[in-house]
Amino acid sequence: MLLKTCCGATNEPPASTAAGPDSLSARVDRTLADEVFAKRTDVKLAPTTGDEAFLRRATLDLVGELPTPSEITLFALDPSPDKRARLVDRLLADPRYGRNWARYWRDVIMYRRVEDRALIAARPLEQYLADQFNRNVGWDNVARDLIEAKGNVAEEGPTALLLAQGVDPNDVASETSRIFLGIQIQCAQCHDHPTDRWKREQFHEFAAFFPRVGIRQIFQNGQTRGFEIVSTDNAPLYRGAGGQGRGAREHYMPDLKNPTAQGKLMTPVFFATGQRLKTGVTDDERRGQLGDWLTARGDGWFAKALVNRLWSELVGEAFCEPVDDLGPERACSAPHTLDLLAKEFAAHGYDLKWLLRTITATAAYQRESRPRRLPDQVPFAANCAQRLRSDQVYDNLLAVVGSMSGQANVGSGGPLERLTAAPRARFGLLFGYDPSVPRNEVSGSIPQALALMNSPALAAAINGTKRELPLGKLLASTTDDEQAIVDLYLRTLAREPTDKELTVAKDYVHSVSSRAEAFEDLLWALINQTEFLLRN
Repeated sequence: MLLKTCCGATNEPPASTAAGPDSLSARVDRTLADEVFAKRTDVKLAPTTGDEAFLRRATLDLVGELPTPSEITLFALDPSPDKRARLVDRLLADPRYGRNWARYWRDVIMYRRVEDRALIAARPLEQYLADQFNRNVGWDNVARDLIEAKGNVAEEGPTALLLAQGVDPNDVASETSRIFLGIQIQCAQCHDHPTDRWKREQFHEFAAFFPRVGIRQIFQNGQTRGFEIVSTDNAPLYRGAGGQGRGAREHYMPDLKNPTAQGKLMTPVFFATGQRLKTGVTDDERRGQLGDWLTARGDGWFAKALVNRLWSELVGEAFCEPVDDLGPERACSAPHTLDLLAKEFAAHGYDLKWLLRTITATAAYQRESRPRRLPDQVPFAANCAQRLRSDQVYDNLLAVVGSMSGQANVGSGGPLERLTAAPRARFGLLFGYDPSVPRNEVSGSIPQALALMNSPALAAAINGTKRELPLGKLLASTTDDEQAIVDLYLRTLAREPTDKELTVAKDYVHSVSSRAEAFEDLLWALINQTEFLLRN
């Protein structure tokens, strides 16, 4: 088999893959061991994963796509002890890094939208985030851009957060807290928080940062040409569907005993720190000051929320579950480890690439994958398989079979219909999920399985006779069936077949009269393996 015989190379990890003893990654591992593993007598840590699995995992995590067969071969043959760190550096410098994580955060923002017009801003949001991430702009600056956004929603990506919530002060406050602080403050909207310290009045003080922002129609030649996010300090307030004005320029906490009353006037107060503004200040001052307070280095929730999320995405389990429900009274499986990473993340200027380098260098990240643990089992004893996002599955299908655009219908309907008619968007409707929900709640479905087994677009692309398609090109390039089988495994699963898999595949190919038909069946089988949909 290719990687095991060429130059005597193996898939075993190099002699030293762990971070140096004085690195932050090593400190993270030591802290995690002290507060989690040392307290248990039943700990059995998974071994360090091999090079082939590490390459697939890191490539999917950082750029969202599978490594190519040539990348797999070169990585296996590289004897350097620091090749894993160099791989991570290369992937973080790849433009696909920004796109991959932009799509992740687009889904975080969009999946809980209350306003479907926000789909218009989805692509500008993705483009904005991809640019910020590739330029390694600090997470604090990205957060401020989203909180303070204005402008045409079809051009200014940061407006997506406000638009997704219909610029309703209550909904914007809830999502701002959830996404950037990991705190479900909305549970205090109608009553004091049932499980945290937050009071109902604190929720509405936080919502008081957002009453002077609205959605306004953009008119040209008497026709609506789009929408824009605007401040409404000195203009009629536009908020909600149809541009109907409602509410006031201040936020009022409803009187539960008398819903028709105006309610209590609320002063803008940031619940996490108690910092406050005066009533009557402008929209720019409210949202601008909130952006500064929320991202300040002295407050740990902003850094903790991001660290908790990324640790969950990379290691497979968060310190606090769910990832967007930290809260001061929440249980945390490794609070000292979380604090260490959060403080260092803030000290490094909220540098996302720095954080990704740090986590991927830990032993916790580099352990072999195991099934999701039971509640009474030790956390972080192994990495945990994650289901790939819909855009990752779609990109990997394209890499394996070529174009799947035969079913496109992007020219019909209005702008929202066109957005959801493109093949990638329709694929996302079927395979997508809210990235903030616990991963044990994300599972496959019968429609998903049927789509991969019976898709006309896939059937047209999996063709062993057309040399312009990947499978046809592969079969035309080699008459060696074993070589072709190994290549298909590398392309679809980013690994070589086991000896048993190779024997079964060869026997099947030799039993079918048509070589092209046999390899088409093999490719179908590989795409429909659960392994293709998972990052292990």
